[in-house]
Amino acid sequence: MKKTTLATLSLVMLGATGVAHAQNSVTLYGIIDTGLTYVSNDGGSKSISMSSGNESGSRWGLKGSEDLGGGLKTIFQVENGFNSTNGKLGQGSRMFGRQAFVGLSSDKWGTLTAGRQYDPLVDLVQPVQGDGFLGGVFISPGDIDNADNSARVNNSLKYTSPTWSGFQFETMYSLGGVAGATGSGQSYAAAAAYSNGPVNLAAGYYHLSNGNGTNRGTTTWDSLFNTSVNAAYSTAASINNARIGGNYVFGSVTLGGYFSHAEYTADASSTFTQTEKYNTGSVYAVWQVSAPLQTEIGYVYMKSSGNSSAKYNQFAVAADYSLSKRTDVYAFAGYTTASGTQDSSGTAAVAVIGSATGDSGSNKQATVTVGIRHKF
Repeated sequence: MKKTTLATLSLVMLGATGVAHAQNSVTLYGIIDTGLTYVSNDGGSKSISMSSGNESGSRWGLKGSEDLGGGLKTIFQVENGFNSTNGKLGQGSRMFGRQAFVGLSSDKWGTLTAGRQYDPLVDLVQPVQGDGFLGGVFISPGDIDNADNSARVNNSLKYTSPTWSGFQFETMYSLGGVAGATGSGQSYAAAAAYSNGPVNLAAGYYHLSNGNGTNRGTTTWDSLFNTSVNAAYSTAASINNARIGGNYVFGSVTLGGYFSHAEYTADASSTFTQTEKYNTGSVYAVWQVSAPLQTEIGYVYMKSSGNSSAKYNQFAVAADYSLSKRTDVYAFAGYTTASGTQDSSGTAAVAVIGSATGDSGSNKQATVTVGIRHKF
């Protein structure tokens, strides 16, 4: 991404002492992604609407660093998410809802950051998933496992290692901050990735707690309950997810996939009784047809068990054409069918396409989106 540098070098000599101040930089960057979306069944009816963040969430941000010497530097990043169709703030109307952190980075020892951040699986596993290429129609219905970064983590400390011979790892711990209830609302996660020539592999695990009883609403994560797919389990005592993915590059073709196992656990304060489990498998193929043109096709199968018996079959195709280094146009289509039940009361499962759509009014749903994205 081409970035605009606002301040590049500050060098001040302090006369008698001859002390040089370190290099400082601040970079302004962003993405505006807007399209037109058709949904065959949007809550019971067809819809055509303008949509934001179809391939990449619309955003602007500032990031910078200060050189402290000896390979050590201070870093920060604040990132705002917004809806490009109406200008409204995203991520719960937060000013910097996508990211807001500060930390120290060392060439030798890695990076330690604190604030509101992406979880390690988003950093290391998502890039080898299908949505890491051409968008959210290539991941689990409703993004119930956060494979497409629907949720960020507050009050978090994250360590990112240097890359050693293609291997890198991250760990994260987030403090719940509930007085008198250590561990309530806390979360922790870890992920690792390995790249060697055409081979790219990654795996990770996260645990997030919503506390107990009167503390059930306290959590360090944004909500993962965005559709009816998992809405019946919003009183879960905790959510756990293990995910593994990878791809292999054959010249202009990349073949890959991921598997995810998510669990929503219950306790005495939950409105459901059994641990709800979601197993998701995804495969995809990406073809770099030419320098400006990239295409992708993918399939996702998800099955739930515990209080439900839902099955989802999701198909997607996409294409992206670069008009320049910073501007591209795209089109994608998705189709999902659902069967079985999605809660203990026997409610029929409804179709949802990845993180791209909301609830259908039936067990089938199709969507088509065309749009333009500009990076600065």
